[in-house]
Amino acid sequence: MPSTQELNRRIKSVKSTRKITRAMQLVSAAKMKKSQTIAMNSRKYAHLAWELINNVAKAERQHQLLREYPDAKKIGIVLVTTNRGLVGSFNSNLIKRLIEEEQKDSTFKTELIVIGRKGANTAARLNKTIVADFEKHDATIPISEIYPIVKYLTELYNSGEYKNIYFLFNHFVSTLKQETKLKQILPIIPKSEHQTQTIGTEVIFEPNGQKVLSHLLPRILESQLYQAILESDASEHSARMMMMKSATDNAGELVDDLTLTFNQLRQTKITTELSEITAGRIALE
Repeated sequence: MPSTQELNRRIKSVKSTRKITRAMQLVSAAKMKKSQTIAMNSRKYAHLAWELINNVAKAERQHQLLREYPDAKKIGIVLVTTNRGLVGSFNSNLIKRLIEEEQKDSTFKTELIVIGRKGANTAARLNKTIVADFEKHDATIPISEIYPIVKYLTELYNSGEYKNIYFLFNHFVSTLKQETKLKQILPIIPKSEHQTQTIGTEVIFEPNGQKVLSHLLPRILESQLYQAILESDASEHSARMMMMKSATDNAGELVDDLTLTFNQLRQTKITTELSEITAGRIALE
């Protein structure tokens, strides 16, 4: 059994750890609230923008970003992870989903465009093919950082080597729940009539469909990637806050257990000393 001095040192150490996890919990809670608000506020716009382009795409299928390449042998996946750990299964769930998708059809070569250091490090360790590695901001990403990523993705797809390009990220549901989501972003495939609301029976382009879509499609893709990163940020801060809360609670329980053991050991020591004193006095009498 450890001595009272060892227990005392351990109690101080756990209390110090609890202060750190508590501070991290409060910081994550503040970031979580901000990121959740931003993600929720922009979600409806991103959804309606995607519905818009699905409807418009029905009327114009000649644009290169709407074209399919049946002979392509590659799949591109934009993997959005975190830069830091302490987020539970946040990143591991993404990697698991990535591996599952690769195993569905081995005839296609999967290439990754990674956003976030954890995804880049894990993919490299697993010998995955990384064609681009973009920096992920710990703070809310400015929209200007989205432009070069989308430009790169459109250039990749226009090469004709990729059958599909997907976003793989964690979708924010609630503070306690995040869902791993794989969303096809290219080519843009119009949904069937029963799946989406139709804008009208006919779409008229002015000056023409190619010019309109050449301007509109990249903006829509930017909104979709921006929303995916916002959803990932909200999920990340929620997961980290819950992890730090759990660590703080566990540290508190450990302090209580150690304190109880310390008090019992000290009481036993005091009782033993009193017994020895009493026995010595009786012996002297």
